[in-house]
Amino acid sequence: MCSWCWGFSPVIEAIRHEYGERLAIRLVVGGLRSGTTEPLAPEKRAEILHHWHSVQQMTGQSFKFEGALPQGFIYDTEPACRAVVSASLIDSSYTFPLLVAVQYAFYAEQADVTQVEVLIQLAVSVGFPAAQFSQVFASDAAKQVTQQHFRQAIQWRVRGFPTVIGEDAVGFHLLTNGYCTIETLRQHIDTWVLNTRSLGAE
Repeated sequence: MCSWCWGFSPVIEAIRHEYGERLAIRLVVGGLRSGTTEPLAPEKRAEILHHWHSVQQMTGQSFKFEGALPQGFIYDTEPACRAVVSASLIDSSYTFPLLVAVQYAFYAEQADVTQVEVLIQLAVSVGFPAAQFSQVFASDAAKQVTQQHFRQAIQWRVRGFPTVIGEDAVGFHLLTNGYCTIETLRQHIDTWVLNTRSLGAE
């Protein structure tokens, strides 16, 4: 739930299609603004919308600016993160489709993805039964795994979103910290895979 992650969506989708048969690609939600309880301050709203414009200009992704982040909006990203984690717990093949659905709904349609009802509707739109998804979303397991994701991002010392990390037998390798183009990420992945093979660590 960061605008640059939304801008990065076509890049990671392309990577999934190009490398999905060779590499296991897993989503870790970082919890950018998880647990926020205070309404968004006007100056913070202006700063965020400035980022949104930058993302749109660089990536061409859809944004709806008029009326975005209305007064009193509490920008808590935990529910959206937990929704994506819930999808992975039910059927991991739906993880990225729900991620895209949530991001598009928020940035392009101004849906309030901090609300459970909205997230359930989005889950249904990608193929989940409402009752099943609602039950998993409300479970302690989903809450705990979501927090584990947040802790993992901290452990990896993620400083910006999106971040792509490669893991092999040697350890973890930072492939990109922040937005990059498909060409750049493809080059980084290919170099990492080549080095991994040369070390016999794949």
